[in-house]
Amino acid sequence: MRILVAEDEPMLAKAVAEWLRDAAHAVDVVGDGASALERVGVNDYDLVVLDRDLPVVHGDEVCRQIAASESSPRVLMLTAAGSLEDRVMGLALGADDYLPKPFAFAELGARAAALGRRSRSAAPPVLERAGIRVDTHRREVIRDGRYVPLSKKEFAVLVELLLADGGYVSAEQLLEKAWDEHIDPFTGVVRITILKLRRKLGEPAIIETEPGVGYRIR
Repeated sequence: MRILVAEDEPMLAKAVAEWLRDAAHAVDVVGDGASALERVGVNDYDLVVLDRDLPVVHGDEVCRQIAASESSPRVLMLTAAGSLEDRVMGLALGADDYLPKPFAFAELGARAAALGRRSRSAAPPVLERAGIRVDTHRREVIRDGRYVPLSKKEFAVLVELLLADGGYVSAEQLLEKAWDEHIDPFTGVVRITILKLRRKLGEPAIIETEPGVGYRIR
């Protein structure tokens, strides 16, 4: 998934981002509500992990505007206030889920993954095509009965190709979904990752390239 973490406590924001990146997600981080709204307006996020008590623009207003936007990514709201009234208020603002602080990172990861599955059109937990079986929960890839060890980015790219269901996925789309905003859009990182992925998946090659169009698994 492409995730935005909006949290004004730098250490917590860094820890949350690192945890999510370890789960093969692309993560951007901002520290105030105005920056969060700006990023949501520019990037196609699947999920926003949103601290309710953000400076500049309060998290409540950020949540309202995200819920009303056309892209409308899922929102997982974080807050130090954990009363029932606070949870009800957060959900009423348009949040999809609510997690009081302090929280266990394992629970955050599980809730984020659940919301991510809801952000797509019924993407199954197991993807299969052309002899490849991908368990997105266990992050396990099997090809023709053989386990294939992949890096986080290689796994993320493979999932995007499988979700396209035989259609082409452009390099720009892969950058949008599998990398964060700090990646140079003119870099050859997508091409290099595809090359590594092809090599690890083995023969016969199943990832097709159409110059100027993108990549697909037919």
